[in-house]
Amino acid sequence: MLIIKASSYEDLSRKAANIISAQVILNKKSVLGLATGSSPLGVYKQLIDWYNKNDIDFSSVTTVNLDEYLTLSGDNVQSYRYFMNQNFFDHINVKKENTHVPNGLATNLEAECIRYDELIENLGGIDVQLLGIGHNGHIGFNEPDEAFEKMTHVVDLGETTIEANTRFFESRDEVPRQAITMGIKSIMQAKKIILIASGNDKLDILRKALKGPIVPQVPASILQLHPNLTVIYCCDEEI
Repeated sequence: MLIIKASSYEDLSRKAANIISAQVILNKKSVLGLATGSSPLGVYKQLIDWYNKNDIDFSSVTTVNLDEYLTLSGDNVQSYRYFMNQNFFDHINVKKENTHVPNGLATNLEAECIRYDELIENLGGIDVQLLGIGHNGHIGFNEPDEAFEKMTHVVDLGETTIEANTRFFESRDEVPRQAITMGIKSIMQAKKIILIASGNDKLDILRKALKGPIVPQVPASILQLHPNLTVIYCCDEEI
């Protein structure tokens, strides 16, 4: 595990983007695992800037996103497909057919979960997976539980996750209560993982996840077992 303390959110974003850009430059057919939320916005902004300077080419890249809300279509402004289009895909030369997000409107959710895992397997796995971390230790939408959920599955969102995502909706009542998310095994099979976190409010959970026992009540703690994990954080104190 490599832990890097960034001097600012911009520094954190640049350091994470450096790893992703290096991966794409070394392998133009890279498979990138991507995340949503506020944490990766700076990473995407930096990658877009380098693309505009002709420093990076995404034309042969494939992307797979961690999760999607149930009941939201891809053109819903609160969906993660819409988020990725607005904040990244629409600003680079990635082929839209090579960008993958779980289908939150799937009528057969079990089949959709199986399809998504098979998609990742058929792509040869994820080369670099970008992750944020929730205040309760969730990665993707893998919430604290009695066991580590292995593969892509439907999850009931925890109260802290609903509360954290309320800022993106007009009211708390509008936040979906369920999502499709890659499971812990799906995430851990990525060849390389980047975990990013910014703000002193993430310090406690980072310490629990990276220095505490590996328990499903802190889903991110499983990352301690990954052979190629880079943690980039920006807090006033050391982890």
